[in-house]
Amino acid sequence: MLHELVDDPAVQLTLDEISDVLKSDVRLLDSPESLNSTVSVQLALLASGVATARALQRQGVTCCAVAGLSVGAFAAAVIAEAITLKDATILVRSRAEKMEQLYPVGYGLAAIVGLNERQVTTIVDSIHTAATPVFVGNINAPRQIVIAGSIEGMQKVLEEASRRGARKAELLHVSVPSHCPLLSPVADALRLQLNSMELKAPKFPYIANVNARAVRSASAVATDLADNIAHGVRWHDATIVAEELGCNLFLEMPPGHALTDLAKENVPGVTASVVTTDLFKHVLRLAAA
Repeated sequence: MLHELVDDPAVQLTLDEISDVLKSDVRLLDSPESLNSTVSVQLALLASGVATARALQRQGVTCCAVAGLSVGAFAAAVIAEAITLKDATILVRSRAEKMEQLYPVGYGLAAIVGLNERQVTTIVDSIHTAATPVFVGNINAPRQIVIAGSIEGMQKVLEEASRRGARKAELLHVSVPSHCPLLSPVADALRLQLNSMELKAPKFPYIANVNARAVRSASAVATDLADNIAHGVRWHDATIVAEELGCNLFLEMPPGHALTDLAKENVPGVTASVVTTDLFKHVLRLAAA
């Protein structure tokens, strides 16, 4: 997370800037104990994404467009200069705190691989009840779908998905039911906070989570930042839009390589790479090509 970022002045300046907002060192969030908290995870992801992207920009890399999955959308909006890092930090902390408070136990996310959106939707619709709510969440790839809701409801969906031929159907290590109507109260609270902040039109297209459209106005970015927590993320569609905009190099901010793997498998017309310390010079060569 924050202790293995690229060695660049932009990284330390970014971490210091976030620490000033939090009134504590953001680097302290990067420990096994602290990362048991949704708040710590989301703030660390924001810090990692913005810091690494700024390091790339300092080295002369320019963006064709930006996109971020879930909390990554806030880092994308910062890099597009649609929102300040200070305001994004305030929003992400508030978002995560409210998520934790709303559903402390018994809810989460699960992944289904091998079935398409229509198939998963059919299963979910047959199992969802007020007592065991479950929803289709993120469309990461044509046959990689995330569902959200109660553990009991999701387990029933996973069992049925397996019976219908899913290659993988398992609960994820996430303790909140992100990207579904259960988190509408969080979206409403974020909307009120965003109304008091000054956003600007992004300097380059920001590809929205909720509808996967390239948006170019401050109001559209604000709407997506508020709403994405209560709606599924159409990530695969977003990557197709990026390719259509002419983006032929996808760079994934740390940690992890899940989005790079998705791009390599499902968007064959682009080059995709993670941005790690080991690969930083390689990435700069790719960007300069």
